[in-house]
Amino acid sequence: MSENPRQELRELVAGLRTYLEFQSRLGWVGTPRPEKSMSPPKKSAPPDRPTLEEIREKMENCQRCKLGKSRTNLVFGEGSPQARLMFIGEAPGAEEDRQGRPFVGEAGQVLNNMLRNLGLKREDVYITNILKSRPPGNRDPEADEVEACLPFLIRQIESIQPQVIVTLGKIAANNLLDINEPITKIRGKWRTFKGIKVMPTFHPSYLHRFPKERKKTWEDMQQVMEYLATHEED
Repeated sequence: MSENPRQELRELVAGLRTYLEFQSRLGWVGTPRPEKSMSPPKKSAPPDRPTLEEIREKMENCQRCKLGKSRTNLVFGEGSPQARLMFIGEAPGAEEDRQGRPFVGEAGQVLNNMLRNLGLKREDVYITNILKSRPPGNRDPEADEVEACLPFLIRQIESIQPQVIVTLGKIAANNLLDINEPITKIRGKWRTFKGIKVMPTFHPSYLHRFPKERKKTWEDMQQVMEYLATHEED
């Protein structure tokens, strides 16, 4: 939000108006019903599907790429193992590397605010990155690093089996979907990955630098929430 209190209030009012319009399209009238979790009832993973704990154990001391020597902590991911909604970014930053948790720096605050405005909590969804180790100086991931990490991300997706994946930024979208397109071209348009709906949108760090672009990501997330609301029984 803006450091100007009046501007911040205007943004809050605009966000509330958009949220109420979105709820109206979903058929909401009057007092809202109790929130429904983004996680279905807890169930055990099928025998042929690894658990997140098993995947993490295989990565714990990972040295499959050069980043294993420079990282402080592996940043595996966090959230509900049965999340219907999964967020994938590109790689951990300095604060994430220090804490071993995804999206806990400035970009994480933007993501947290967006979740809160959607009526969600971090524990309702699952949050992770393409890479699990921080690239030096927050540079872009290199091809060999993505090649080493991507199989583990795919196993995470297979374990969680979300209904929707939101990719955050160009690097996450291009590497997951195996494409090479600018985020301005692909954001807000549905894609699929192994039969799962994928919504590319801007990275929270970009939204931190350019707050005016948050409206576009909010529109993307309305599509996501509308899809989830109409596919609760899937």
